[in-house]
Amino acid sequence: MFRFTTVERSDLYGAVLQAFGIAGEHLETALGLDAVRERLRAVGWAAAVEDEELHEALRKLVQWELVDVVHNHAENYRTAEEYERRNLQYSLTRRGEAALAGVRHALEVLASTGALQTAVLEAIADRLDELFLLSGEPASADRRIFSTLRELEGHLEALVENTKAFNGELQRLLRAEGADLEVFREVKAATVAYLQEFLVNLDRRGQAVAAAVARVEERGTAVLRERALRGAELPPVKGEDPAAAWLESRRARWAGLRAWFLPDDGVRPRIEQLHDIARRAIVSLLQVLERINESRRRSSSAVQDFRELARWFSAAPAEEDLHRLWSAAFGLGSARHAHLAHPDPELVPSSLSWAEAPPVEVSALLRTSGRTERFTRTARVRDVAGVRAERAERARAERAELARAWRVLETDGPVRLSSFGTLDPAVFDRLLDLLGRALCAWPDTGGLRRATTGDGRVEIALLPSSDGRNAVLRTGRGVLVGPDYVVHITSAGGTGASTALSPGRQEAG
Repeated sequence: MFRFTTVERSDLYGAVLQAFGIAGEHLETALGLDAVRERLRAVGWAAAVEDEELHEALRKLVQWELVDVVHNHAENYRTAEEYERRNLQYSLTRRGEAALAGVRHALEVLASTGALQTAVLEAIADRLDELFLLSGEPASADRRIFSTLRELEGHLEALVENTKAFNGELQRLLRAEGADLEVFREVKAATVAYLQEFLVNLDRRGQAVAAAVARVEERGTAVLRERALRGAELPPVKGEDPAAAWLESRRARWAGLRAWFLPDDGVRPRIEQLHDIARRAIVSLLQVLERINESRRRSSSAVQDFRELARWFSAAPAEEDLHRLWSAAFGLGSARHAHLAHPDPELVPSSLSWAEAPPVEVSALLRTSGRTERFTRTARVRDVAGVRAERAERARAERAELARAWRVLETDGPVRLSSFGTLDPAVFDRLLDLLGRALCAWPDTGGLRRATTGDGRVEIALLPSSDGRNAVLRTGRGVLVGPDYVVHITSAGGTGASTALSPGRQEAG
């Protein structure tokens, strides 16, 4: 079926099939020689094609069963030349239509990029809710049931295909080598932020879709498919009734929907597997980023050192040079313990071989420093009880100061930064740390930034103000002037800052 893509003049064969595809979009089912030439110009074929060459291309496509040829008996021909040019009419066969669709799909896959779109999950839930409502309406809603069901299947197919494509691109990104390090780092950092944004509320969206599937199944999916079949108004065809195949296709699509969100027999939904894949990808990307940053901080790496050493070995002129290079690289020189002797040398005759002589204790320091161990009197153990008590008291004071600072900074709801007014320097330092963490976080689509302290006990949500005012914070060490952000600071176990603070709920100034 795809032989035309690998033979000589494959570009001409592909352009001719594209010409038939353009004609089909204009509801022209058959083309003569002149019409084919005209459509070739429409698809961008600028090279001149002789009649004999075009006839040969069409003959090959007919031979490969991609194009069908018939005689046009409905025309009136005035000359023999006109008969030769207009007598034969060409049209795509089913194999030709399939081959053209396959090539177009392959080009689309090569040009497309995968995506993780939360909007698709919300669209799936909306279509399921719409099906639930339509299932209770009279027969006049059958056409709407059909169109809604097809939209649902389209959204599910988009979710599956985009997820597969994105996962493939993600794995290739993890394996990518040889790219520019700066561009490589930026792409990986942006991908981590993209994955983190997708994971926000992913569990809630998946549970919403699963609940919608369960509600639709309570009304009966078989009845819903039968009504969608009536709304589809399938045309009559020769042979078997297409209704059975259509219903079977709908059942298979519904089974795929259940596999993603509400599988049977306690199997994990695929949406949860996608959650795990995204989290593992974030960890892997961060590890790669750390290695890249580490390699950029160092002038060289162990891998580069060994590769350079291998090049030196391959360029060594003689075997003696190889031995000297090995000794210089790995420090495997002559033995440094040959001068050691038995504690009582008179007990061991000088004529006794080393294999039969009793062993001699060798210090481990010889390998690293070339010196033997020297044993001296053990130092007196220092009394650290006072130091321990002082450290414990200082730790308690720091914990009390930290708890007091969090009590001062914790808010009952979203407030303006200017509402803090005058602060103690220690409390002000904690507030600055929270603001710095929030401003370093990646904002969501509404501009909201969220961050937590290192121990995860305090969370801050920050949103830019809409009026552009400035806040003035005073401490014993000076005055800070900056944007009057809307902030919500909560401790662990309190009301979630992300739910209480949103662009539509900013605190009034």
